[in-house]
Amino acid sequence: MRETTFTELRNHAKSYFDLVEAGETVRVLRNGKPIAEIHPIETPLPSWKRRKPRPLAIGGGEISRLILEERGD
Repeated sequence: MRETTFTELRNHAKSYFDLVEAGETVRVLRNGKPIAEIHPIETPLPSWKRRKPRPLAIGGGEISRLILEERGD
């Protein structure tokens, strides 16, 4: 986690928000005490991206294996 003073954040806001956009959290200090944390917002994933991928199977065989067998590899 990156820490910065309020004044530094104000003077270089773009670079700090670029860090946040890249996934980093920034803690803002005023008089040496933390007053805020700026963190990226988690974007909701569509339901089809939340599931773990699994190989497709046709009649008990994996499609990739069937394709490779068909090609003769």
